[in-house]
Amino acid sequence: MTTPPAVQIGRLRRPRVGARLAIPADLPATLGCDAVGMPTGYGKIVMDRLPRVGCVFADGARLWWIVPSGSDTGINWPWVARYSVGAHIPGRARLIHRPDEPGLYTPPIPLYVTLCHVAGVPPVGP
Repeated sequence: MTTPPAVQIGRLRRPRVGARLAIPADLPATLGCDAVGMPTGYGKIVMDRLPRVGCVFADGARLWWIVPSGSDTGINWPWVARYSVGAHIPGRARLIHRPDEPGLYTPPIPLYVTLCHVAGVPPVGP
């Protein structure tokens, strides 16, 4: 029996269990896909404060935001966030927000700064 890979603090490696978020086929993922998860309560506040929101999924406990691959490079996501390489999450989620304009992604820097503010954590620069 194969065990899932280890989980780093705040970051999920590509788990062997769970599922990849189902990206809408008509939204090209030209930059690859990772996901940032946060508790639903934080996610609703963050969504209301961002000027641009891409695809967002919900699994009951968390909202998962689609960001370009590598959006964890040089960023220490706050303790409330889980970063998932390849947008693989431990479970299933449904799409709850789809952008009106073309574009799959939520810009990661505004997402990061807004989440830090909502969580009461100062953003840390590179």
